Amino acid sequence: MIAINNLTFEIGARALYDEANWHIKPGEKICLIGANGTGKTTLLKIIVGDYTPTSGTISMAKDLTLGYLNQDLLSYSSDKNILHVAMEAFERQNQLHDEIENLLKKLETDYTEDLLHKLSDKQHEFELLDGYNIEYKAHEILAGLGFTEPDTHRKLSEFSGGWRMRVMLAKILLQAPDILLLDEPTNHLDLPSIQWLEDYLKAFEGAVVIVSHDRWFLDKVINRTVESRKGKLNVYAGNYTFYLEEKAQREEIQRGEFKNQQSKIKQEERLIERFRAKASKAKMAQSRIKALDKLERVDDVDDDNPSVNFSFRFSKQSGRHVVTMEHITKKYPAIDILTDAEAIIEKGDKIALIGANGKGKSTLLRIIADVDKDFKGKMVTGHNVTETFFAQHQLEALHLENTALQELQSFAPKHNETELRSILGSFLFTGDDVFKKIKVLSGGEKSRVALAKALTADANFLILDEPTNHLDIQSVNILIQALEQFEGTFIVVSHDRYFLDNVANKIWFIEDQKIKQYPGTYAEFDVWYAKRKLEPKAAIPAPQPKKEEKKEPEPVKQHSENKSQQLKKLNHDMAKLEEQIASLEKIVKQLEAELADDKLYNDLPKLNEVNKNYEMKKLELGHVQLQWEALADQIMELEA
Repeated sequence: MIAINNLTFEIGARALYDEANWHIKPGEKICLIGANGTGKTTLLKIIVGDYTPTSGTISMAKDLTLGYLNQDLLSYSSDKNILHVAMEAFERQNQLHDEIENLLKKLETDYTEDLLHKLSDKQHEFELLDGYNIEYKAHEILAGLGFTEPDTHRKLSEFSGGWRMRVMLAKILLQAPDILLLDEPTNHLDLPSIQWLEDYLKAFEGAVVIVSHDRWFLDKVINRTVESRKGKLNVYAGNYTFYLEEKAQREEIQRGEFKNQQSKIKQEERLIERFRAKASKAKMAQSRIKALDKLERVDDVDDDNPSVNFSFRFSKQSGRHVVTMEHITKKYPAIDILTDAEAIIEKGDKIALIGANGKGKSTLLRIIADVDKDFKGKMVTGHNVTETFFAQHQLEALHLENTALQELQSFAPKHNETELRSILGSFLFTGDDVFKKIKVLSGGEKSRVALAKALTADANFLILDEPTNHLDIQSVNILIQALEQFEGTFIVVSHDRYFLDNVANKIWFIEDQKIKQYPGTYAEFDVWYAKRKLEPKAAIPAPQPKKEEKKEPEPVKQHSENKSQQLKKLNHDMAKLEEQIASLEKIVKQLEAELADDKLYNDLPKLNEVNKNYEMKKLELGHVQLQWEALADQIMELEA
């Protein structure tokens, strides 16, 4: 579809790409990854023709259509309603619609055979282009991206930049181009919209190239990973997790080759030093020097994964109950957020608060942080609780004339300069970077400074609202490590599911204007919630955490043989489930092996079939594992 050959692109004296090569094939779902500044967005702009390469070629068929979603579209606005803007994707259908309307008006006064033939031809073409369904398609995609029916009649200019970006994404999807080029498509989406987009892209018949920092999203959608690194484009035949494993193997081989070569070079240098002073051996020494000069050197492996190496300090431990909420009711003029809701945050809880936009996640965080006091009910902060609240407005509160180091020094005076530089180093501010003024930092860099401030506060309770916004994959990994080391309590809102799965031990979600919880990781919640959507809510309640209060001893059962029979049956059922789990795990591994085979991607129908089967088997495996866990709990209760 697209062939990139020997691409070189220079910015000033720096070569962003140096004779890079890459071929995009039909049906491939590709993520383009790399550290900030390696030229991912630039490459997309080169492909669509916004930038001209210094040298090299980009070849594609003349009739190839491209759909390009980029962050520049945030500034686009219009006084037309969003349905109209989305339907601008159907350029030819809209043109035919107008022509048909004009012909029908003419026929009211000029009923001729010629006009009838023209009308018939136009209507036939309109039908072939599925023109009668375009409005339905637009409604369907806008609904998938989180818009309600009343929203579709509102002007685009009435929406925030993030929601306008969703409309532009809908328009691009409706165009159904041969290749979708998506630059950070999940940045302004909530979880339900991200999950809808995942399903849409997996079923999309064209090729897709995605730049994204959402690892979970990438693993769900893509089957190819292309890394932009040191001016080259390195291709990996799998999703992001496959890339990490494959890259680790490649680096291990490279590390071995580097060590072996260095050993040989030192050996050669010793021989040269030994014999170069001897006249009889001088010729041989010169020959070896020339051979060393011509040797193609193997580079050592760069460490792309810095680790967090500082410890959190807070001067006092909180009490057992960090926050207690009773009968909380919160309403806005147009929507009820919470009605008589109750919840408790206990010491050591690592809570992920999830859900669709507009359900009240940020509102609930502001209530917990005691920023929003306009609610009914009771919210009590526990004994010795010291909190810090991170939200996106914290970026605006940074002092623009301060350096990154000065910003932390003014906020955390108990830490010395060495400690603060170490913390900033963990957040990728190395060397003289710590002396950069806030006003010259990018959005991502400002976000990292604000996070470093929040994590150096003398706080045992962290409230974090979308801390992963503007962060690349490397920075998200650093934040994960930081929160894993944090010994206090936190509650976090984020749409980055990989991040949530690695930091949270409890999931909160707002449903029916109540705060509901799932005691487990995000991955476990995801399986439970998917099963819950397939069956009535009452049939699959969330597992409840075990309470510490002592229970009154239950009366001894009269028929101990019934207990024995129950255990026997439960153990028999568990053995069957274990067989099912083993069988499903084997099938999942076989399907993963199929998906890793390059040949499969030349057969699009087969690829879609294998991908669909893989997702179904993974979901089935999750359901069976949940059944096994439920049986295990019953057996433990009977054996107690």
